[in-house]
Amino acid sequence: MPHPFESFQPATARYHGDNAVALSRAARLAYNSAAEAEPLARQWGFAHFRFLDRRETQGLVMANDAAIVVAFRGTEPAKLRDWMSDLDTQFCDGPFGRVHNGFQLALAHVWDELDRCVAEFQDRGQSLWITGHSLGAALATLAAARWRARDKPVHGLYSFGGPRVGDRAFERAFDQDFGARNFRFVNNCDLVTRVPLRAMGYSHAGTLLYFDSKGRLQSDPGFWDAFLNRMQGRIDDLGKMGPADLKQHSIDQYVKLCEKNRAARPF
Repeated sequence: MPHPFESFQPATARYHGDNAVALSRAARLAYNSAAEAEPLARQWGFAHFRFLDRRETQGLVMANDAAIVVAFRGTEPAKLRDWMSDLDTQFCDGPFGRVHNGFQLALAHVWDELDRCVAEFQDRGQSLWITGHSLGAALATLAAARWRARDKPVHGLYSFGGPRVGDRAFERAFDQDFGARNFRFVNNCDLVTRVPLRAMGYSHAGTLLYFDSKGRLQSDPGFWDAFLNRMQGRIDDLGKMGPADLKQHSIDQYVKLCEKNRAARPF
């Protein structure tokens, strides 16, 4: 039976539907325990595996002779409402500009171990890929920014349902360096992608890929403008997500939509 990385393209830095499917599945794999995730990673062709777990920050690293994949776990669904309504939105200095202090601290818990692990696994010049969902998308973005700030090659960042991570200076500088390899997926009315608010000084970085209400993949900014207009009246209710909101934010939905749009050519 084919596995999600069977058609993965480890050498391209351009958007590829097969890579979106594989990395969305890796982002979902990060929600599993180490004992559950490692056998699946090996079935997917990754001989090397490391699970990271420090102070409520979890992620995994898996590697083969062609690629290294870093995937961060997102917010557990049971905790999502609390996280949305009690965000620590203070800025701190980070790579490329000011970034979210809470996200920066969460990444710091595992950074040294993660950096050493990637250096250990990257013994054949393998391409490096980073992914994550929800809070994991924020951590994935900051990890990519840290590596790029010291000029470490990163082939691609595919993030799903992620919040804003930094200020406008971060957005501009990181996009100039890495925007063409940073693909940010938003599922229709996923509220998590609207926090922290622009009014607080936050801005999204990366190339937007938007699943519209019919599940079609779009890259036209006009669809995003329409989304913003629909969402304007709901921003004040961020801490009161209902079942429909949670469904649109779920990693399972992002995996399903990436699979549906595997053959799409959004650019």
